[in-house]
Parts: sequence; structure tokens; C-alpha cells
Amino acid sequence: MAMMANKTPLTVTVVDLNKQRIDAWNSDKLPIYEPGLKEVVEAVRGKRLFFTTDIEEAVRQAEIIFVSVNTPTKEYGFGKGLAADLTYWEGAARSIAKACSASEGLLNGKTKIIVEKSTVPVHTADAMSCVLAACGPPGVSFQVLSNPEFLAEGTAIEDLTMPDRVLIGGLQTPGGFEAIEALASVYRHWVPNERIITANVWSAEVAKLIANAFLAQRISSVNALSAVCEASGADIDHVSKAIGADPGLGPKFLKCGPGFGGSCFQKDILNLVYLCKQHKMDEAADYWEMILKMNDYQKMRFGNIIVSAMFNTVNNKKISVFGFAFKADTGDTRESPAIDICKTLLGEGAQVCVYDPEVKIDQMQRDLTYAGTSNLDRLTTAPDAYSCCADSHAIVVITEWKEFATLDYAKIYPVMRKPSFVFDGRNILNHDSLRGMGFNVLAIGKPIGFSWKQEH
Repeated sequence: MAMMANKTPLTVTVVDLNKQRIDAWNSDKLPIYEPGLKEVVEAVRGKRLFFTTDIEEAVRQAEIIFVSVNTPTKEYGFGKGLAADLTYWEGAARSIAKACSASEGLLNGKTKIIVEKSTVPVHTADAMSCVLAACGPPGVSFQVLSNPEFLAEGTAIEDLTMPDRVLIGGLQTPGGFEAIEALASVYRHWVPNERIITANVWSAEVAKLIANAFLAQRISSVNALSAVCEASGADIDHVSKAIGADPGLGPKFLKCGPGFGGSCFQKDILNLVYLCKQHKMDEAADYWEMILKMNDYQKMRFGNIIVSAMFNTVNNKKISVFGFAFKADTGDTRESPAIDICKTLLGEGAQVCVYDPEVKIDQMQRDLTYAGTSNLDRLTTAPDAYSCCADSHAIVVITEWKEFATLDYAKIYPVMRKPSFVFDGRNILNHDSLRGMGFNVLAIGKPIGFSWKQEH
């Protein structure tokens, strides 16, 4: 919404029931970290971009309403553990219907456009339309569009400034086409028309799920290959480079790691699995579910590599964990592989000290508590990477923050316990240089660099 206010002459009002969150958006300390976001917000805040808790007034005046509420995986009832929980979506639809007026905030004096921005199950637009039609004021025509966001945390501002596509789905009726065109005209202020794709509403809803599933599939594929490389003596970076040179594949999303995280991939694949099961397509459901099983395997495997290399015990050993966010350039920890890996290490009795430039210890504790982690009293954080490593037995790189690759490891090595280990879960460090300093280095997808077991 900040980008839309920045690129168009339109007035954009962001509403939320949470006053504390709105106060943060109106302050110098935004509630989320994203490179470039603060500059975009400050350029238009108070001019064309406003933040408020007055939902009814904002809804009443707006011709186009973007809905970006949470769609967590259900933890109860039918579809538990697979289906999306649409409680917040129905609540949003009812709030919109209640606040609407037949005398203002209507496109051409008759239509209120509701836009799905969150990733949602197929036919969510149908459900929303039904609620709006039943609860809205007489004389108001509602058109629900699907306009999923194709961006990545850490590069969101760049992705929004120069999107590779904008997808708008709506009903294939005169009213639907009018609504699609109204939203497309907003994007045309900065997006070339050839990058604006229109579709029916169900295709747009499915396309977002499939896009995330395909990206996650590539990550799980290269992570599966990383295990093969370790066993065979191959180097995953060499293999990925060779694979990525194929024009039919390309080089993106071929970097192995400790497993994918974030708010979308797992939730959307579970949603897709549930859709397949609903339609009795068990083989298709099993196929997509294997992506998640591979991801869990990779996180477990990395934890096992750490414990095995350290003489099968990390009990009472200090382990320095570099990074807790699910990826660099964000403070988002949702489904981060760091949660599972730290849970493994704490469960094995390690003293885990985490350094992440954006994630605070209270967030780590909440995530680990939700995951059912034991020995939380053994979790600490450090203000910088150097103090994090003092008296530590091992460094575990989980998040690919750039600063981790530029640290002075010659300065770190003397303050660590010996033997000193480095477990590079992102392959961002200079392994030969580290070995020259005296570190025992193991990295995902690389030939085994250290083993304490002797050949007999």
C-alpha cells in the first residue's frame, strides 16, 4: 500500500484494529523491517498515505478495499493441519458490509471493489461475495477480485517497484471486467501494461498457491541433492551451477540451505494438499506433501550433522547460532529453520547463544515455546557476532546475513573452545580460509570436511 501511495496520486488509508501496530506505523520505528520500506513510507505518510484504527470511516470512503488479513492453517475441526482458517476473512467481509454506505465510496456510484491480497484457498472470493451480498446495504454492488502479491521478503520494495507481473482475477461478467479494469488502471501508473495479467478469479487464486509450491519444490529438490553430494563427494555449488545453466531451468532457487521458512510456502502447500484430498486426488496430494517432508528432513539432517561431528554430544557446550530470521534482510521468523535447529540443540542439552541483527530474544522464546522446545533457560542472545562466539565450541550459520561472510574469523578463533567447529548452513563462508585458521568446517552439500572417526 505504501508503494501504491508512492507511485500514484491516490489517497491510501491503512486500517487495523490493533492500535499499537497503527501507532508504530505512524512512528519512526516501523513494526516490521524491510530494506527501503522506511524511506517509502516516510516519503508519503501524512500526504497520500495514512494509518488509522477507524475502520468504518476508511471502508465507507474507499472505492477499492484491499484485504490482507491472516490465513493460518487450521488447528481444529475439519481440515485440521491442512486447510486454511478463514475466520479472519469472514470477519473482514462482515466488517466491510456493515461499514459500507450506498451514498459514498462507490465506483461509478454503484460498485465497491474488494481485493484479495493474501494468499487464499480457491473460492474464497465466492465466500466473500456471498457474505457481502447478504450483509451489505441495498443498492451496493460488490465485486471481489483476486490480486495476489508476488514478492519476496528482503527484496519486497524492489519487487513492488519493478514487478515481473501483476495478476488480477475477477468474474468474467460486465461488472467483473469493469472492476478488473479499475484496478489495472491503478497499477498502470508505474507498471507496464504488458506485465498486467488478467484472469478469472479462481485462476488467480490457484496461481498464487502453485507459484509458491513450485518455488518450494525447487528448494526441496536442491536440498535433497545436497545430501546426495555429501554422500558422493560432489559439491552442491558445482552441481547447481551446471543445472542452472540449462535455459529450461535457470539458476534461481538452486541454493541449498537448512530448509525453507516464511509465512507462505508451508501454509500454501498444505492448502494445495487439502484441495487435492478434497477432490480424491491422493497421488497429487502425496506429491506436494513430499516437498514439506523433504524440508523437515533437511532441518533434522542439519541438526544431526552438528551433533554427530561434535563427538555425538553437545550437552553443556555453548553453540553460537548466526541468524534466527527465516532469511536475510527481514526480521520475520515464521517457520524459520532456526526454530527446529535450535530446538534440536537445546533438546540435546546445548547452551545456545543466538545473534541476529533483527530478531529479539522474546520473539525467539515465543517461537521455540510454540514449537514445544525444552531447556529454554539455556537460550541466550548476544549483541554482536563476536561476543556471541566467546567460549563457544561451534558456530552454526542458519541465516545468510551478509555480515556473517565479512566477519574477522581470525579474531574469533582464539576466543573459542578447541576444537572449534563451523557448520555453514548457507555456504556463504570461505571454507578453505577457515580451515587454514584451524576451524573444523562442515557445510551442507559439500564433501565431508571433518570426521573424528578413524579408518581401521
